[in-house]
Amino acid sequence: LTHNFENIVYNELIYMGYTLQVYNDGAHEIDFVANKGSKKYYIQSALTVSEKEKRQQEVRSLNRVGDSFKKIVVVKDNIIPWHDDNGILYIGIEQFLLDETAMDM
Repeated sequence: LTHNFENIVYNELIYMGYTLQVYNDGAHEIDFVANKGSKKYYIQSALTVSEKEKRQQEVRSLNRVGDSFKKIVVVKDNIIPWHDDNGILYIGIEQFLLDETAMDM
């Protein structure tokens, strides 16, 4: 199920015209680095981040990135989008797929 969910996010980003890379510094990996023109997003896909330990695991790599480009966690659940204390956006897959401006919240 995890890979299927990741594929949905991947396909949507390709459909939106982004070029994609995987971020890997040897110790940490981010699912997608999405680039289009001057826009760049670091995107992690996660089935859930309802538990604190799972959320910390998912954002560990995002928090290690030293630039100021947008960092996003896309989750399977239908959630109200929110930002954590580090500015990371958490958004549900439904809104990610249906709202063209969702990544810029």
